[in-house]
Amino acid sequence: ILAERVLVTDGAMGTMIQSYRLDEEAFRGSVCRDHCCNLKGDNDLLNLTNPDIIREIHAKYLDAGADLILTNTFNSTAISQADYQLEGRAYDLNVAGATIARGVVDEYSRRDGRRRFVVGDIGPTNRTLSLSPNVNDPGYRAITFDELYQAYYEQAQGLIDGGSDILLVETVFDTLNAKVAILAIRN
Repeated sequence: ILAERVLVTDGAMGTMIQSYRLDEEAFRGSVCRDHCCNLKGDNDLLNLTNPDIIREIHAKYLDAGADLILTNTFNSTAISQADYQLEGRAYDLNVAGATIARGVVDEYSRRDGRRRFVVGDIGPTNRTLSLSPNVNDPGYRAITFDELYQAYYEQAQGLIDGGSDILLVETVFDTLNAKVAILAIRN
């Protein structure tokens, strides 16, 4: 495909979601109505609670000419979802994010015969293996290699199971984290 044409990727998902000015109830939906903590701002949760918004955003990018649609899964590791006490939903978020994107991409490709691709989006997490979060203890780490590996492995598996064509490790601020993500993807 790249030998035939330039492929265009979509744009920022978070910015598009912000334009909807969603409240707490929109983030909770019926799926997390009684959840114990605040969920506003957990954009990835919208894959489960408000998938029509995510579908609509993907469609807007496809209407603008995008060939590569990134899943709404930048923060869909158990590590990042722990901030919302939703670490147990990480796999589901990834499957849903990829499934939503796959459906929209396939619909557009059927219309005009032009191949488009779902890119499983893997963000950096909010933990680092290379740096200590405690300036008084430079050897301390808030996460282990194995914990990070398991989170990335679970995310990659969910993205693949949901129908991603490509997996993208993005916004790398720690090369050791990136290496763990690549290892998990390869396995």
